[in-house]
Amino acid sequence: MTTEKLRIAAIDLGTNSFHMIIVEESKEKGLVEIDRVKDMICIGRGSISTKRLDEGAMQSGVATLKNFLVLAAQHGVAPENVLAFATSAIREAKNRGDFLRMIREETGLKVNVISGKEEAEFIYYGVRNAVKIGKTADLLFDIGGGSVEFVLVDNRGVQLLESRKIGVARMRERFVTSEPIAVHEIKMLEQFFAAEMVSAVEKAAELKVIRAIASSGTAQNIARMIHSMHGRAIDGSLNNSIFTRKEFQALYKLVLPLGAAERRKMTGLDDKRVDLIVPGLILVDMIFRLFKLEQIVISDSALREGMVLHYLKRHNRAAENPGDEIAPDIRSESVYELGFRCDWDREHAEYIAWLSLQLFDKLAKQHQLEQPYRELLEYASLLHNIGAFISITSHHKHGQYIIQNGELRGFSPSEIEIIGHVVRYHRKSTPSEKHTAYSLLKPAHKRAVDVLSGILRLANGLERGHRQNIQSIAVDIRESAITLLLKSRFEPDIEIWAADLLKSWLETVLQKTISLKTV
Repeated sequence: MTTEKLRIAAIDLGTNSFHMIIVEESKEKGLVEIDRVKDMICIGRGSISTKRLDEGAMQSGVATLKNFLVLAAQHGVAPENVLAFATSAIREAKNRGDFLRMIREETGLKVNVISGKEEAEFIYYGVRNAVKIGKTADLLFDIGGGSVEFVLVDNRGVQLLESRKIGVARMRERFVTSEPIAVHEIKMLEQFFAAEMVSAVEKAAELKVIRAIASSGTAQNIARMIHSMHGRAIDGSLNNSIFTRKEFQALYKLVLPLGAAERRKMTGLDDKRVDLIVPGLILVDMIFRLFKLEQIVISDSALREGMVLHYLKRHNRAAENPGDEIAPDIRSESVYELGFRCDWDREHAEYIAWLSLQLFDKLAKQHQLEQPYRELLEYASLLHNIGAFISITSHHKHGQYIIQNGELRGFSPSEIEIIGHVVRYHRKSTPSEKHTAYSLLKPAHKRAVDVLSGILRLANGLERGHRQNIQSIAVDIRESAITLLLKSRFEPDIEIWAADLLKSWLETVLQKTISLKTV
């Protein structure tokens, strides 16, 4: 199997910010983020009305791009693998040619100006690589400074790609003159947003959309503020986190009456978004109302990640083809990629997962966990030994840390917590309220961790010899006892011995004794 690696830098010249992400791509490990950086250039400052880019902003933009290119080179990115795309503000500026020539002459970088529809398509590639697209229709939206992109997708593929000129910087420049924002300005914004979203709203109703996925800094900032309001930790990734309409409304009612000075004091609000958050909140409120949504899911990936995936697709390098109608299984892919990054024993991990799922299915009436937990058990089993990448000693604890910080794609924060805890308790100590992280889990999630870790402990015992000896498992269940009937290739003395040592926690959880016999 090839170990060839490629490093790519993707630069997004947005209306508010210039962003760069540097990733490394390999066949086994997928896309691994090496670095990311942003600078709030506000290249669109004043250009919404004048249709001209400000000279000072252009000079700042060129200086930032020079720094980006130095950083990319230091990370080993070849010049031909630096991608740069410009969006709404530059796209619409009458003097965009002057700016692009300035960039080319001073940095050597060729910037591609993309259409609104292309921007929406790239965003779709990026989002679906971070959030699992459901079986029912989803709305994807990305709030930029100059434009907002809407994507409607279902199990048949993309049903609508649309870009509307209702970005937060544009809307603030056009409609907001008072501080705090006046009631009549809120009404004008609401009416303008509603008019611009008519076609997307009608198509969403036709597709019976029930969920939205939001990318961009505005959406993430709203999510962080909501987390802060509820006293939840806001460190690290927000990918796949959710905020409800009720949670959003509480934030909306709190922030809208505030002036800039008061907003600046709020925890979770980026200083450079103090002004932009107001039209952002009004837009998200209208999206909740018009699309009749109850919750919004956050995606950490969007335009820049989509640019990279599109580039890799064109060069026939990506393990997935983002343009295909069938969406990739990003959950499974990201689990395998994390395993490869940790130099795992894939064959052993897959066999443990097979044993675990056998036990889950055979004991279904006893544990009564729903099918989604079966999938989480499979992924925990696949990753149960990745902590050995750091050290064999306490590798169950190292594994939990890696899983919780490994940026698994397609999982909600609570699902990652469950997987991490199951790995944490696959050996040594069992779940305990004395362990702070476990004690903070919801009761239903504690129950799942208890059952799944018990199953994984037993499966781990059944592969103690690392020889894939157990060929099948049958069960005989009596009133207070479970007998596991094992079919093996060789005498399973070591497997039964190890399983006997590890079965007690599952016995406690299921409140039945467990014995093992050969058939």
